[in-house]
Amino acid sequence: MQRLAGKVAIVTGGGGGIGSATALRLAREGAKVVCADINLETAQRAADALEGNGLALRFDAADADSIEAMVTQTVEHFGRLDILHNNTAITDPQTHGQDLSLLEIPMEVWRKTLDVNLTGYMLACRFAIPHMIEAGGGSIINTASGSGTKGDLVRIAYGTSKAAIINMTRHIATQYGRQGVRCNAIAPGVIVTPAMEATAPQILAFASKYVLTKRLGTPEDIAALTAFLASDESGYITGECIEINGGKNSCQPHFAELYQQTRQTSD
Repeated sequence: MQRLAGKVAIVTGGGGGIGSATALRLAREGAKVVCADINLETAQRAADALEGNGLALRFDAADADSIEAMVTQTVEHFGRLDILHNNTAITDPQTHGQDLSLLEIPMEVWRKTLDVNLTGYMLACRFAIPHMIEAGGGSIINTASGSGTKGDLVRIAYGTSKAAIINMTRHIATQYGRQGVRCNAIAPGVIVTPAMEATAPQILAFASKYVLTKRLGTPEDIAALTAFLASDESGYITGECIEINGGKNSCQPHFAELYQQTRQTSD
């Protein structure tokens, strides 16, 4: 399909597992894609896979000037901007290891997480939207998380930032919808990425117990949903947060645990 022919997209975190898969899917749908990442080497690798339809840019999601430059360079290179996929996030094990409960989290971890995960998204939208309006409209897809819809024992900064992304998405959709800009969020559950397999394989084993599908999610699942939300086929969808988690929220996991223990006891 060529649903995005003639469109120009930015994918932040474009060198990562989800980002590179999304960039590839958008390019295959006909878009020109900027792979923006703090690691230029991984961004370049992702852009090279797009067979001449990509551009690699280094940007820092915690730096407003860097974010503005990313948008400006995109428009200068491709002439327009139609799609923004905000996908950068703080995911390194060192920071996550300090993102604990309210009474334990260091303030610098709280500030760093919100600067990148939330303020970075806001600024990318702020710089991108005028170009989208000038082009006649556009689509913004913000990566939220299941952590933004539920509480947890740890990762208070990460979860709070993702919850804020969901409501910011609704505000942007409300404020700029009549000018042709749609804004939606995606809230992935556990996604099997190379980084996840390398740093937290135990999470994959636990998550497999609670999804209703026969497999866990992949970056390509997120890419497919992003491509749909970027296309005109989703033209009547805005201000939404779509959860993509294998049906994890459709069941009550504590009853599943109880049932499993009961069966083991009876056996």
